[in-house]
Amino acid sequence: MSDLNKIFHALADPTRRAILDRLSHGPMPVTSLSHPFKMALPSFLKHLSVLEDAGLIETRKEGRKRWCALSMEGVGVGADWLAEAREVWEKRLDRFAEMTGEG
Repeated sequence: MSDLNKIFHALADPTRRAILDRLSHGPMPVTSLSHPFKMALPSFLKHLSVLEDAGLIETRKEGRKRWCALSMEGVGVGADWLAEAREVWEKRLDRFAEMTGEG
């Protein structure tokens, strides 16, 4: 699966988007990150695995704690693709408006 497919697959799940939102405030240990989610830790860890595999988060172990943080590189890949797609569609819509006399 390409990086972009992995990114959008990861973003398709509301729990994973909520995890990314929490991490937007800064790195957190897994135990703190998992508190608001009503699921068993193994299920939560699967979500983290999908996010990490997509390159959206990074994890590191410090002592007995595992920390998670956003990966700006992974987030940038998705943001870059969206920006390029938006530019293409805006140009197409502008041409369409010109052709129909609405522009």
